[in-house]
Amino acid sequence: MIQVGIIGGAGYTAGELIRILLFHSKATINFVYSTSNAGNKISDVHQDLEGTTDLLFANKINKEVAVVFLCLGHGNSKAFLEQNTFSEHTKIIDLSNDFRLDKDAVFDNKTFVYGLPELQKEAIKKASYIANPGCFATAIQLAILPLAQHNLITSDVHVNAVTGATGAGTSLSKTTHFTWRDNNFSHYKPFAHQHLGEVNQTVGQLQDSFSSEIVFMPNRGNFSRGIFATAYTDFNGSLEDAKVLYTSFYKDAVFTCVSDKDIHLKQVVNTNKCIIHLYKHENKLLITSVIDNLLKGASGQAVQNMNLLFGFDETEGLQLKAAYF
Repeated sequence: MIQVGIIGGAGYTAGELIRILLFHSKATINFVYSTSNAGNKISDVHQDLEGTTDLLFANKINKEVAVVFLCLGHGNSKAFLEQNTFSEHTKIIDLSNDFRLDKDAVFDNKTFVYGLPELQKEAIKKASYIANPGCFATAIQLAILPLAQHNLITSDVHVNAVTGATGAGTSLSKTTHFTWRDNNFSHYKPFAHQHLGEVNQTVGQLQDSFSSEIVFMPNRGNFSRGIFATAYTDFNGSLEDAKVLYTSFYKDAVFTCVSDKDIHLKQVVNTNKCIIHLYKHENKLLITSVIDNLLKGASGQAVQNMNLLFGFDETEGLQLKAAYF
């Protein structure tokens, strides 16, 4: 059993991470660090864990754990690591965007590897430090990377994606209150969402000739969790050609699959899955991608990366059933 530490334990991603790790057969939680909740029961904050664990939030870290997950706000992981040093054998999985881009990947002689298993599983296995992808970035990349691998993104890619309220985190703002969110819909950060950086980076990694634009419109939905993303671009081949590309690209992916039937969000909520659907209209290929923003888009993918780092079965702790009804 490996010993696991969690930094920043009060948020949604930390809560899902704790829930997964409590039932992981190869890992045990050593500490969950929280400055705002030190000494309190974890189940008082993450109330779905009532009766499951008696663990308390800690005010100290154990620098000797095998792996530590950083569940901190964007910009805070780097600041935390500047003030706290772990042992040389401790692996680090960061869930913020601090180390995802190549220009930020090297920090304090540590090189963070971008943790999208469908893109670079072998590199993840050899790494010690992982930059876990963003939620929107995961859904978008899994929708278009098979095209990039074959140099087939020759025009702009238009993406429209809707995320649930948990994507905004636990901090309150006027757009997270029930009275604002209920029966409501809105876009935010149009064309300029921070996840575009990592999407463009990985597309360029697969397709050197990529010079088009990924036009991204993120939206807030009036539901709790999940991302429903649609992307379309020019494609000269047939629908069958596209299916061959996608099924081949994901033939070894344990959580990502291509469906011949129309897909919907409830198929993936509460799972680490990404389900892809393809549709051809005239010269446009429409790719639909659905994930759970807190699992495949955050904590589930982080555990998937941990499994790869330590040579565990990639699906360990992640065989979760969707909340389908």
